[in-house]
Amino acid sequence: MNFPPDSKTYFDLVWLIVRQIPRGIVSTYGQIASMIPAPQGVDEIDYERLGAVWTGKAMNAVSSSNDTDIPWQRVINSQGGISLPEGSKAAIEQRRRLENEGVTFSASGKINLNSYGWDGPNTDWLRENNFLMPKPIKKSTDDKSGQMKLF
Repeated sequence: MNFPPDSKTYFDLVWLIVRQIPRGIVSTYGQIASMIPAPQGVDEIDYERLGAVWTGKAMNAVSSSNDTDIPWQRVINSQGGISLPEGSKAAIEQRRRLENEGVTFSASGKINLNSYGWDGPNTDWLRENNFLMPKPIKKSTDDKSGQMKLF
């Protein structure tokens, strides 16, 4: 399955979520997919595997939509990087737009998700739009493992 069963509906859901990402904040393809329930007829396990890819396809389709208010630049990969081909016009534009919003990149070209990662829309908005709680993209800084540190 290269595309969701009903691409238009799925893409519209992705874009609705992306419009909620605040300026200077980023989300990931997987985080956005985690808010959308598996489409009818798609197994949960298959959706977990395909959701981020389908979200990427929705973001790629923004350029062919007539909607200019989708902040496409705020969606990056789970490693904190831009997924467009390095040096491409679109990748350069995405980085420029993010930097204009105050997002900084490391020397390796990554965005610190703990600093700029989105926690997702508020629960009321999620409930009103029949979305799920988003998968967290910020890494926990607390060590609650109970394991004693040797060093």
